[in-house]
Amino acid sequence: MTTTPTTSSLLRFTKHHGAGNDFLVLIDPVSTGPLAPDLVQALCDRRFGIGADGVIQIVDAHGAADVGMVLQNADGGEAEMSGNGMRCLAQAAVLSALVTPPEFTVATAAGIKTVEYFEGDGVHAAEASVELGSAVLGPDQPQKFPDRKVRTVDMGNPHVVMFGPTLDGVDVTGIGSSLQAVHEGGVNVEFIASGGEPGVLDLRVFERGVGETEACGTGSAAAAAAARSWGLVGDRVVVRNPGGTLQVTLDGDRARLRGPVHRIASVVVDPLAVLDGARPVRTAAR
Repeated sequence: MTTTPTTSSLLRFTKHHGAGNDFLVLIDPVSTGPLAPDLVQALCDRRFGIGADGVIQIVDAHGAADVGMVLQNADGGEAEMSGNGMRCLAQAAVLSALVTPPEFTVATAAGIKTVEYFEGDGVHAAEASVELGSAVLGPDQPQKFPDRKVRTVDMGNPHVVMFGPTLDGVDVTGIGSSLQAVHEGGVNVEFIASGGEPGVLDLRVFERGVGETEACGTGSAAAAAAARSWGLVGDRVVVRNPGGTLQVTLDGDRARLRGPVHRIASVVVDPLAVLDGARPVRTAAR
């Protein structure tokens, strides 16, 4: 896919978050491809830019769906899809009258997804339910300790789910970073433990191209599918992410995610100014 060059034209984003997983959303129907990676990196920088876990473009789906989605992680790399990002896209599309709720379709790099959208009680608050498709389980990976389990899950994007007795003291960044080199193209890593009551999981997540985030939608679905395969939960799972609670419903191998979404800002950006003010690149000392 062609990368959109950086221009002096102003870009108008809205910022949204789903359980603390935040995205800048750009309505860009005539897009020729993703934004330049260095611009995405600068935009997502929480000190030198606006701050976000990723950037989403809402594009023309050319009849394949109601709208299309182009998703880039904070490092500028493209990703197949995001459950939380899809809810953010849905809210931006509804508020801009690009789609009509309660149900519409979104074309992603992982296929056509169906979204149900429900207005909330707060200011620019809503809930959305996203059909994520099949959760394809990999084999159980042998572990030295019987109370720990690991397996891969393909949600249209790659995941490694790691179950342990507790999340206390887990080196999310260290383990997550080390697994990126093991899996070609990177991988999302979910660390889960029992939530202390039936059907509840606690989760922390390392997202490829981002690092540890407050929540992950496809990661919550992957965690639920893996946990069900181990007999830890049933078909309806509450996943407590650090940034909020998400609900996953499993029907066979298919997963649906429901959770909150909030629009928190509208931002007008001069791309050249963002790049000019970007984080300095450190050079090695001589």
